[in-house]
Amino acid sequence: MTDDVTAAVQAGDEAAFGRLVGKHQRELQVHSYRMLGSFEESQDLTQETFLRAWTGRATYRGDAPVRAWLYKIATNACLDFLAKHPRPRLTAPEGSPPVSVPWLQPYPDELLENLAAPDDTPDAMVVAKETIELAFLTAIQHLRPKERAVLILRDVLGWPAKNAAATLDTTVAAVNSALQRARLTMRTQLPERRADWLADPSAEDLAVLRRFMTALERVDEHALATLLAEDAIVGHQGHAGGNLEAVPVWYSGRQTIVEGWEPILRGPHAQEFRLMETRANRQLALGAYIRPAGSSGPFLPFVVELVRISGGELVELMAYGPELFDAFGLPRELS
Repeated sequence: MTDDVTAAVQAGDEAAFGRLVGKHQRELQVHSYRMLGSFEESQDLTQETFLRAWTGRATYRGDAPVRAWLYKIATNACLDFLAKHPRPRLTAPEGSPPVSVPWLQPYPDELLENLAAPDDTPDAMVVAKETIELAFLTAIQHLRPKERAVLILRDVLGWPAKNAAATLDTTVAAVNSALQRARLTMRTQLPERRADWLADPSAEDLAVLRRFMTALERVDEHALATLLAEDAIVGHQGHAGGNLEAVPVWYSGRQTIVEGWEPILRGPHAQEFRLMETRANRQLALGAYIRPAGSSGPFLPFVVELVRISGGELVELMAYGPELFDAFGLPRELS
């Protein structure tokens, strides 16, 4: 940053400040998202980061990258938030699906694009698939907040230990110790088959997804069953909207899943479905709409569902509440 821009920002020039920090907004939100696990809270903490940066603008002298300065503010804003709003202890068994973390929400892929200006060249790891997928996000929620911050700064962003220590106002030794503990926890929490999930969705995967959409809209239970892997998992966080007391539900195994779907597909409480494709956390996703079977009314938002496909079969479907439809650019209703 030039001395002129530094002086303008310190003098309270809002336009200069906007140019300085605005291009980092999306990547700072991704950083806050990893820290918090919640898309909605990451939006709030990004705004808090900019508010803190504005009120503390006189402390920035232009002798260090503005990106590092903002990351320090964002990291500490998230740590302060977590101190004031502690998460309940996670008690789900190792390898539990993402919906077992009640505050975890998916992140729209559209917001992962064009995170910063080319001249800033942020690390590719900022949005690398393996660090934005829900399995990774689920695992890091088991870490204590400081350990989570260290892991993200060191292993996701690739920062040297001394930079991470400066960001957290601690010592290099403390950073290295926290990183060792965090890596050990991550090894126990990440699912074994995760390595098979890291490839980008293929044309075949998309074809399987569309067959699933057609089968669900037609209430073709036989087709739905044939698309499911024998050991498939289907989970539903519920319409929690940040409610940490919500109890998630998940089914494991093709037969159990088909039986669990029966009430919503057949009988007095049956629903009709309409589905729209979207993307979240670098994987295929759907916006699902429902209306009572036989109704002539509009289809209303039901869930955002992340879909994992392997070997031509659905291996995991994780559903999250409709409060995220606007974030994904999904319509409020379908006719």
